Amino acid sequence: MNAGRIRNLLLGDPQAARVVPPSGFTAHLTLFAAGAMAFLAVFALALSTASGRLADRWAEELARSATLRINAPADQRTEQTKAALAILQQTPGVASARALSMEEQAALLAPWFGADLPLESLPVPQLIEVIEDDTGYDAAGLRLRLSAEVPGAVLDDHGRWRRPLVDAANSLRRLALISVLLIGGATAAMITLAANAALAANQQVIEVLRLVGARDGYIAQAFVRRFTLRALIGAGVGVATGMIGVALLPEASDEGGFLTGLGFQGAGWLLPLVIPPLGALVAFAATLFAARRRLGELS
Repeated sequence: MNAGRIRNLLLGDPQAARVVPPSGFTAHLTLFAAGAMAFLAVFALALSTASGRLADRWAEELARSATLRINAPADQRTEQTKAALAILQQTPGVASARALSMEEQAALLAPWFGADLPLESLPVPQLIEVIEDDTGYDAAGLRLRLSAEVPGAVLDDHGRWRRPLVDAANSLRRLALISVLLIGGATAAMITLAANAALAANQQVIEVLRLVGARDGYIAQAFVRRFTLRALIGAGVGVATGMIGVALLPEASDEGGFLTGLGFQGAGWLLPLVIPPLGALVAFAATLFAARRRLGELS
């Protein structure tokens, strides 16, 4: 494409613009399709970025923590807890270890058994929170020492909980990215249909233009420019509406868990701004393909 064609595409040609109807079914369909798909793409991107943050947070938090349970009779629990704490303090790679109080254990069980659970009358094991440092510790060696010196100790490094959670969050992120691709494909299909309808409706005008010497490239340029601008405007409105909707979502909180904090953070708010140019690019390619194919059929 030479400089003149690029200038005409950006600034327009009044004579060529008359080929494409400025309003009507095709204009409304293009604007609506671009706006609706851009709106959905904003939420798909928000879900993708939030899923990525969630996967990273779960991986980081659960990877650096472990739980030691002391399953011992009540008369031996205090002694074995002290022995386990002493071993953990001597273990390289363990940053800190502390026994949870009865109130903390009751708070952990409250979501399942209620806030009035009488732990004193139940055989609930003593829990010890273990935090590792950057180097980490030898879990296998620690289990062997605990089994020899503290028979009632069971070490849980949260591996069986961490992997499924992280995999689920990563799968959700991939699903969101696939949704963005499907949205782009659906947008291209709808704009192609609208362009074909406009070309068919203006078949007689196209034939007259050919008779007076207009080339197919000149005619196609008029359709490409009009539909590209329509898609850009529609996508811009859809992105603006979508970003307002994302901004109104609840902020991240521990009480809400992963159901909150689904919006963008920091520089992530700039990510939806690439949707309108991409939508215009999709419209450009779809309309150019439809115009060349339709004009070839009319030859």
